[in-house]
Amino acid sequence: MYAPPPLLVIAHGSRDPRHAATVTALCARVRELRPGLRTEAGYLDFTAPAVPQVLERLAAEGAEEVVALPLLLTRAFHAKSDIPAVLRAATARLPLLTVHRAEVLGPSPLLTAALERRLEEAGLRPGDRRSTGVVLAAAGSSDPEAIAVIAETAREWRRTAGWCAVRPAFASASLPRTADAVRALRAAGVGRVAVAPYVIAPGFLPDRIAAGAREAGADLLAPVLGAAPELARLLLRRYDRAVRTRRGAPALTA
Repeated sequence: MYAPPPLLVIAHGSRDPRHAATVTALCARVRELRPGLRTEAGYLDFTAPAVPQVLERLAAEGAEEVVALPLLLTRAFHAKSDIPAVLRAATARLPLLTVHRAEVLGPSPLLTAALERRLEEAGLRPGDRRSTGVVLAAAGSSDPEAIAVIAETAREWRRTAGWCAVRPAFASASLPRTADAVRALRAAGVGRVAVAPYVIAPGFLPDRIAAGAREAGADLLAPVLGAAPELARLLLRRYDRAVRTRRGAPALTA
């Protein structure tokens, strides 16, 4: 009988305890959707358990394969450098364990669906879309590829969802900042402005996004994506694709 390889969700980690609590809740939702799939979380920094510790434990318990999934929305520095380096170092010490790397989460229609869920939870009504401009507020990156993906996500979201406007903004490394994007929408004549944090877990940068929204007087601020059901389904899609690509196994369904 086919036994699916465990899923290792790799998060950055944070000194803010809300970060780990969110990752834990997201993994729990994945387990609910796929009860037969062992799902673990490992962290790059600040939070335990570290990624190598989780891999060592899985190998000691007899796992021969693991799917490692970066809990990232774009392919920036962590996806291109940090995570591959950590996995290479860990697997060099665990020669009997094969680690298959899954793709980052974005872009995906499931992510914009989760953003819309959070905006509705914050009070946005379906009929408000045509008169609402949205600031898609990401953490930010110095990687041009990641910035381009956020900009394209904003354009596509406006096209498919019917918003009055969607402007990208960033909490660090890139411009514009959230407050500036809110003011730009106001200056363009948009009457109602909502800020949608394009981040998974609370922490320093999401708090900066929230502060910018308040500073510029945004009408609505959504929560972070968190353990949204759309996000859990997306993790399973990325996992399934990695399994099919690396092993030729049949697709699994949530």
